[in-house]
Amino acid sequence: MELPGLAVAVWVFICFYASVNGYPNGKVRGACTSMIPCHGSSPQLLPEHTITVNKTEFKPGDKIEVRLSGPDFEGFFIQARDAKHLDSPAVGSFMLLDRRLSQLLTCGRTKNSAVSHTSKVKKKDIKVYWIAPGGAPKHVQFLATVVKKYRTFWVKIPGPIVSQPDVLSPTTPLRATSEAMSTSYPVSYISKPFSASSCGSMKFCIRNPSNCDPGSASCFFLSFQKEENSVFIEMSGPSEGYLAFALSLDQWMGGDDAYLCVNEDHHVHVSTAHLTGRSRPLLDSESALEDVSWRLVDGVLQCSFRRSIHLPAYKERFNLDASYYIFLADGEASEGGLIYKHHRQPLITTGLCNVTGPPQDIGGSRSPRLIKAHGALMFVAWITTVSIGVIVARFFKPVWLHSFLFGKEMWFQVHRMLMLTTVTLTSISFVLPFIYRGGWSQQAGFHPYLGCTVMALTIFQPLMAGFRPSRHAPRRQLFNWFHWTTGTTARILAVVTMFLGMDLPALDLPDPWDTYTMIGFVAWHVGIDVLLEIHSYCLVRKVEVIEDDRVQILQSLTSAEAEGHLFKHIVLIIYVCGNIAFLVAFLIAINHV
Repeated sequence: MELPGLAVAVWVFICFYASVNGYPNGKVRGACTSMIPCHGSSPQLLPEHTITVNKTEFKPGDKIEVRLSGPDFEGFFIQARDAKHLDSPAVGSFMLLDRRLSQLLTCGRTKNSAVSHTSKVKKKDIKVYWIAPGGAPKHVQFLATVVKKYRTFWVKIPGPIVSQPDVLSPTTPLRATSEAMSTSYPVSYISKPFSASSCGSMKFCIRNPSNCDPGSASCFFLSFQKEENSVFIEMSGPSEGYLAFALSLDQWMGGDDAYLCVNEDHHVHVSTAHLTGRSRPLLDSESALEDVSWRLVDGVLQCSFRRSIHLPAYKERFNLDASYYIFLADGEASEGGLIYKHHRQPLITTGLCNVTGPPQDIGGSRSPRLIKAHGALMFVAWITTVSIGVIVARFFKPVWLHSFLFGKEMWFQVHRMLMLTTVTLTSISFVLPFIYRGGWSQQAGFHPYLGCTVMALTIFQPLMAGFRPSRHAPRRQLFNWFHWTTGTTARILAVVTMFLGMDLPALDLPDPWDTYTMIGFVAWHVGIDVLLEIHSYCLVRKVEVIEDDRVQILQSLTSAEAEGHLFKHIVLIIYVCGNIAFLVAFLIAINHV
């Protein structure tokens, strides 16, 4: 019995669309410039809500409490702008006090330069901290958009103006006291971003993305410059919490020599630590670091320090003239300096590095090789082999009915070969994350659970096919339904699982590119399926035309079938090429993570 392919396509599309539509990130940046919500109505004129601050003067690096309060409201959007040019880009960055009610947004090139709501839960009061940047305008004004209900909102509610009495020169270093820094060594303020001009010639540098500018808001940068018996180290990157690097003898966390720059109440504390397993590092009470400096401007944290190549008095510090894997991580920190687990996979060098050897300018990868292989094999299996195998079985039985391969019908042999390839690739890919993690991952959400379900269905499908009744057996129809249901369910769950897996920290493909590309693949597959269904329907109607001349009927039937077979072959070639294009795009993305 032939199953309704159009219904299959619609079912697949609905399930795929539902899975994609169910995971919005809630971060809307479209109103960064105008601050106007797209609600299809005009804003109210007389505001009911007020903005207050805890002080009216600031200097670079200061933290000002900003409070938005008033009658119940559902949404809000807060920015700071140049008071003399309110249409200019946002100024400075924010820190959150309650992550349940508020979230940080990046408007323009300034990271964390706006704050918005996380849900429609009614609220009366919101508090955040604004961090004054270096080179800020002399006068800064806070603005807020407040949504009371969907069609009731106020735009750019004016808040207080804060001013700096004296603008500090960006080239003038600021001295920080040892009490403010809670360290025993002298600390200075870095006056400008680091430079990568000496990378590969005088410095050993690690950059992510490759060849990025350390002055940009998206560049992670780590450099080592040998100076006689010591090494001068610079580290910078977009982080409001902490940046850290570690020297390791392998590509696993544990037993490593770590160096951390931690934001404590908007002053940066530079410390060393020894990593034990995957537990939170305990910062050392004593440090062997010298010439410590830091800078925290517009969401970019910078720190630099010097340490001796050999430190025999500090047993847990590694010698810098040996080769190590280098980890570079970032994450959040509490106001007391307590650091949290990095929210994404650390950048890890692909090989052992000697930072005191010949200078190099290299990158790294945030995705381990085993995880990359896991993702690549799953994409090959579920984007190419299984999809093509299903199309062949569904639409090419009549096309290749009289063609045989190794003693059996060609469509069946091609279908079986592709499906067995899918089982093999999925089985190999399935074990790789367990090898990498050494067991079950508790931080991967629903992805591993769905993955295990897909693996079970993938194994069950060929086992069930091995007990397939003969073509005219009474139970053959029941088998066909079970076979179709199992395969279709496995394909739906596999795509949902890939959607979830693409944004996990261990792989983390570029967002939102990965989501849009996967949606494109789903639409591509559904479109081809619908096209072939419509073509099959039209072909059947054409050959069922009743005419008096039986010879003419046979001639028309033969001609129609020939035209239909040619069309299906052309569509199959286009479909295979399209699937390969999607596969190549995903493999390139995986290779660059």
